[in-house]
Amino acid sequence: MKIHLHSVQSDIVWEDKQANFHRARELVLRSEPLPGSLVVLPEMFATGFSRNLDITAESSDGPTSEFATQLAAETQCAVMAGLVLRSAEGTHNVSLTISPEGSTLCHYEKRFPFSLGGESAVHAAGTKTTSFQWQGVRIAPLVCYDLRFPEVTRDAARQGVDLFVCIASWPVKRVQHWVTLLQARAIENLAWVAGVNRTGTDPDFTYPGRSLVADPHGVIIADGSDREQVLSAVIDTEVSSGWRKQFPALSDAGIPE
Repeated sequence: MKIHLHSVQSDIVWEDKQANFHRARELVLRSEPLPGSLVVLPEMFATGFSRNLDITAESSDGPTSEFATQLAAETQCAVMAGLVLRSAEGTHNVSLTISPEGSTLCHYEKRFPFSLGGESAVHAAGTKTTSFQWQGVRIAPLVCYDLRFPEVTRDAARQGVDLFVCIASWPVKRVQHWVTLLQARAIENLAWVAGVNRTGTDPDFTYPGRSLVADPHGVIIADGSDREQVLSAVIDTEVSSGWRKQFPALSDAGIPE
């Protein structure tokens, strides 16, 4: 199976949801995604990586979820977006994926809030790894700091994941870590990995972009450099399934194909 992946590497306006909705929609429509594609927006794309819950936190039917739903319907694509959701269980940094029909394909709560940046003081940690299927491809979301913890992707690999998608606000000072960890997660899980990062600046950090797609060998097949853009790639599950048959590292780890 194949899907078209469109990673939106945007320059996020600090704590301005309407400006970010407008820019994200403009970038996506300009890229002309084919119906049935997967469109991915960065971590907390509507506000930037703010810890101000009065600005960021929403209910499940709030403006950011509504925007993602409208964009999915308009493009006839699945839309994965990063936002902060408040529920009875707490406030979480979430990767939310919406179908063109408006249903929730996946709700994933970041398992490792970024303590160094003060995130763990405002966002509760998620407790489980989640995956979903889109166009015959099994996909698992990650959120930024989760990338440093290989147990997250290994848990998802047990669900038969073909593609990991990590949405992020990853700063330029650790860009080499970003690139290397994305490649490592691809190599160790024999799976496709996409990292979707923002560009620009906020009051705390400068962001390098460098959204990229790595194949199951860890080879980078698409790299977004540092400019605002939509990075597009085709994910082919025959590449990952074929490599797993040739090189049985997952089965040797007790993970059935």
